[in-house]
Amino acid sequence: MLLKTKGPQTVARMAERLGVTTMAVRQHLAVLHEEGLVDYVDERRKVGRPARVWRLTPKANDRFPDRHAEIAVGMLKAVQSTFGEAGLERLITATTQQQIEAYRVRMPAPGTPLKQRVAALAKIRRDEGYMAEWRQVRDGTIEFLQNHCAIDSAARFSSKLCGGELSLFRAVLGDGVSVERFEYLHSGDRRCAYRIASLEFPSTSSSSA
Repeated sequence: MLLKTKGPQTVARMAERLGVTTMAVRQHLAVLHEEGLVDYVDERRKVGRPARVWRLTPKANDRFPDRHAEIAVGMLKAVQSTFGEAGLERLITATTQQQIEAYRVRMPAPGTPLKQRVAALAKIRRDEGYMAEWRQVRDGTIEFLQNHCAIDSAARFSSKLCGGELSLFRAVLGDGVSVERFEYLHSGDRRCAYRIASLEFPSTSSSSA
């Protein structure tokens, strides 16, 4: 869970975060490595010996929610083969609209402070298996982070689902809010991450802190 939510880590860093000894961390990593769930790289540092950094392998994705991947992909393929790309796009648009309506029931009122709306959105996404979290950075913008893609297989089949996700966030957070993706799992990043800002008070810096 730590490697999934925080990314690659050294043994020392993991021990610090978990409040256990480095020996305990190494014992756990040895088991996970034997099972093919983690791997490591030795990163060169300016001073001293290279640091061993541990990370999850693709096999580890099976340990996290997948939301019935085979059924979802099968249905998308059937729609595409029967109705073509236009039909698939209409399906995704309709599905996104249904999500928007369902989310709005659980979201605070439109006039609620943006941070409260983002927090509510993160709660909904966590409930759906996306391991979502958020943080405010120094320039006043908010970073919305999804550490796991609960529909990864379906999204790999059709990237239009990812576009639907962006439309979903923009719709439920309301007018006057900018939502832009700056990390994308399917472009090689370890997660999807979004930068959220109020257009009424534009940021003076593009730093992601």
